[in-house]
Amino acid sequence: MAEHAAEHDSLMEKIADKIQGHDSSSSDSDDDKPSPVETVTNKIYRLFGREKPVHKVLGGGKPADVFLWRNKKISAGVLGGATAMWILFELLEYHLLTLVCHILILALAVLFLWSNASKFINKSPPQIPDVKIHEKHVVDVASALTYEINRGLAVLRDIASGRELKKFLGVIAGLWVLSIVGSWCNFLTLFYISFVLLHTVPVIYEKYEDKIDPFAEKALIEIKKQYAVFDEKVLRKVLSKIPKGALKDKKKE
Repeated sequence: MAEHAAEHDSLMEKIADKIQGHDSSSSDSDDDKPSPVETVTNKIYRLFGREKPVHKVLGGGKPADVFLWRNKKISAGVLGGATAMWILFELLEYHLLTLVCHILILALAVLFLWSNASKFINKSPPQIPDVKIHEKHVVDVASALTYEINRGLAVLRDIASGRELKKFLGVIAGLWVLSIVGSWCNFLTLFYISFVLLHTVPVIYEKYEDKIDPFAEKALIEIKKQYAVFDEKVLRKVLSKIPKGALKDKKKE
């Protein structure tokens, strides 16, 4: 009887171990599967297909902090300074060279008088900093600017060679819109408007991105539909009239 009871107990322990092993394996497999919330989150459409936060898209660091108003005093100061410059040059019609000369005259006069007056009033003269521009910074800026210019020239060369009709039409449309905007205002006003948009649009989008992205997705779907119609009715007809040999030669180049 004792042996029978021992065998029965060992059999029950084996069954219990198997049940526990099955439960643990099933729980592990459930953990490996993404939760419904994660699946829905991964499928959420983000504007321009971005996968990073807005702060990272803007490059991160201090410039992104200024654009997203992380420090309201600094952002307000930068925007207020740009507004003051625009008022001076655009509304008051102050010229840049005149402004620079007047600032230098005032600064040099104050420092010169202070340096000479300090001998009579027994106060220390002003500590004028030794400002220097490092060659490395100038070379870095020039290299980055040269790279961007060369890349833009390469894109324009590809478009002018007639290889990509879609890109050609897109650039022509963009330049046409830019020319219309340029006829409405001068370069300084256009630059100021762009500067204000950089300080307002990103922070508004970051705050309401969950509401803006669905509307952007619908707009993108509608644009794709209209482009498909345009492609079928216009682009394909234009491409059909171009000799096939010419297209093959351009592709080989």
